[in-house]
Amino acid sequence: CSSLAGIMLLEVLLVLGTLLIYFLFSKRDEETLPFKDGWWGRGQKPVTKEDSSIRPFKVETTEEELSDLFRRLDQARFTEPLENSCFHYGTNLVHLRKVVSYWKNQFNWKKQVEVLNKYPQFKTKIQGIDIHFVHVKPPCLPEGQAAKPLLMVHGWPGSFYEFYKIIPLLTDPASHGLGDEHIFEVICPSIPGYGFSEAPHKKDFNSVSAASVFYELMLRLGFHEFYTQGGDCGWLICTNLAQIAPNHVKGLHLNMVLVSKLGLSHLLSVLLGRHFPGLFGFQDEDVRRMFPFLKKWLYKILSEFGYAHIQTTKPDTVGCGLNDSPMGLAAYILEKFSSWTDMEFQNLEDGGLERKFSLDDLLTNIMIYWVSGCIVSSMRFYKENLQKGIGTQKHEKLTVQVPTGIAAFPNEILHIPQAWAKKKYTNIVSFQFMPQGGHFAAFEEPELLAKDILQFVDKVEKEQLWEKK
Repeated sequence: CSSLAGIMLLEVLLVLGTLLIYFLFSKRDEETLPFKDGWWGRGQKPVTKEDSSIRPFKVETTEEELSDLFRRLDQARFTEPLENSCFHYGTNLVHLRKVVSYWKNQFNWKKQVEVLNKYPQFKTKIQGIDIHFVHVKPPCLPEGQAAKPLLMVHGWPGSFYEFYKIIPLLTDPASHGLGDEHIFEVICPSIPGYGFSEAPHKKDFNSVSAASVFYELMLRLGFHEFYTQGGDCGWLICTNLAQIAPNHVKGLHLNMVLVSKLGLSHLLSVLLGRHFPGLFGFQDEDVRRMFPFLKKWLYKILSEFGYAHIQTTKPDTVGCGLNDSPMGLAAYILEKFSSWTDMEFQNLEDGGLERKFSLDDLLTNIMIYWVSGCIVSSMRFYKENLQKGIGTQKHEKLTVQVPTGIAAFPNEILHIPQAWAKKKYTNIVSFQFMPQGGHFAAFEEPELLAKDILQFVDKVEKEQLWEKK
């Protein structure tokens, strides 16, 4: 009888041990997002090995392309705006006339092409499509010091050009009063379907696909340990990359964060957080930015995210009109640079566009969309990421383990408190309330963003917060 009891106990222990081993190993498996090895080129994937060479690239525009642009601008049909409508109905059409006039008569695209080409650019084929990227090395390095690779990813309706003002602050920080303890080698790719990266020719190219492509790009460049930084779509791509390759991403820095898994604690914090902030881990600044919740969250979503619904459902329909009309393209993009920089700019007839940007900078970004003809493919990225619903994708259910730094700019569309973010990003080592700036952080406030990246990397390096497993 005792031997039978012993056998039963052994069987129970074996079952418990098996369950424990399964739990430990399955949990570990779930913490890593699978690399997505796709084929996004035309037709069937060839049997021959893909050309992995890296080719120099320069932005070039023909006279025919410019003549076609000016013809279209000359023939633009303007609509009279409502009186005193400012930017409340979208881009103000009185101001749009001024922008188009500047575009035709004063904007010097050839000069801006020289600006674009001042940094080395390249193309390489990954998973069947050409990937464009800017790659800037430090002009000089102190003896015995190595540059830290930093992948910076833009979003919509931005481009790699957003980073042109921050690049010198990161590759040569000492010359800009930021010290020389951490010097970066910066890689800024164009998301496939944006700018000069080839658009995917097949459906289902989403943020995990882009993260897999950029991971392959970094490995191809010889970087096996690197930092990543992003906002907007770049936030999601860099987050996915940290989930795919936690042994290679030393740190993840974000200037925008969203969460898709909302539970009871989130609901309670929305209902009671304004009155009992400490109970939910809110700081005073969180309360100021989040409440009243209906006005600063729900109404913002309803008033500002109509574009996202269009792009998540029927991007090609509206996109074909924007791809045919430079004036329409400008109106569509400029409205986002107005409201996402500061929602209060909607109360101004000029949308406050030149308070943070020059017209040359804004039109250069628009021209990148125009000359590459990428507006439709850039808008499709929303459908590929959101068409299956929010919270349904595997990457949304996984946490991020790598050291994370978050720069929370006050005029970002939606504010996510650290108390919410840490449920997704379990290793937040820096969460900073930035004093000013909005959605296009690198474009608007390059020095503020550079300083925050530097202090984040300093923490990771000095405290040895990243450890290769």
